[in-house]
Amino acid sequence: MKNLSNKVVVITGAGSGIGRALALNLAAKGSRLALSDVNAAGLAETAQLATKAGSPDVRTATLDVADREAFASYAAGVAEHFGQVNVVINNAGVALAGDVVDLDYKDMDWIVGINFWGVVHGTKEFLPHLIASGDGHVVNLSSLFGLLAMPGQSAYNATKFAVRGFTEALREEMLIAGHRVGVTSVHPGGIKTAIARNARVSDKEDKAATAKLFDEKLAKMTPERAAEIIVKGIQKNQARVLVGLDAHALHQFQKFTGSRYEDVIALVSKRVLPAKAV
Repeated sequence: MKNLSNKVVVITGAGSGIGRALALNLAAKGSRLALSDVNAAGLAETAQLATKAGSPDVRTATLDVADREAFASYAAGVAEHFGQVNVVINNAGVALAGDVVDLDYKDMDWIVGINFWGVVHGTKEFLPHLIASGDGHVVNLSSLFGLLAMPGQSAYNATKFAVRGFTEALREEMLIAGHRVGVTSVHPGGIKTAIARNARVSDKEDKAATAKLFDEKLAKMTPERAAEIIVKGIQKNQARVLVGLDAHALHQFQKFTGSRYEDVIALVSKRVLPAKAV
């Protein structure tokens, strides 16, 4: 799918961050856009910007991707409105910080519902339309933390590893079936978004300190640059897209060291992570 002009692209989590940047990048290429987010105000702003950027048709909907029935209804409405669907980018995601011993089940259910089930819902509900289009693509946002684990990120790691496995298996299935549907797993490193500031944390975590560490030390790339890399990955039908020097470097480090990377990460993290509440 080298030409995205007039293609119908679905993007979840389009109200800010990478989702908004993807919408504007694709709008400038002439894509027709179906945008959703739980943040109605942010979504409306993205839609206005996308129209100005050149999209000939922008449809928006406030959507909780964890709600299966709502997602099914949304997908049906998108297909009816546009008559086809070519690309689905399951971008919506949230973060949860805290050691396993300190996490609450309700917060773990929350992140699994959005980060994993949201991706499954977006894939399942739109896949028949992508297959029917004869020129489709599924893009699922995993993370650098879908390639290696980090302390204090167990639930986030679990969802992003799950997205990676789900997406890689889906690609294999499309190849076996001979469907003209590309599948890409995306693994961003630190991107300048509000994900850390909007995250949930356990009672033992210092949320402000954790967000500050992410914003000032870890988030190095702009959402716009991340979107450029992801869109190029779609056009090249890449199976895996790493976004950021940190993603590339840590992925190579993990491959080189094997499971011993866990010992190194634990040692470094002990020195740099914010102190726990007593």
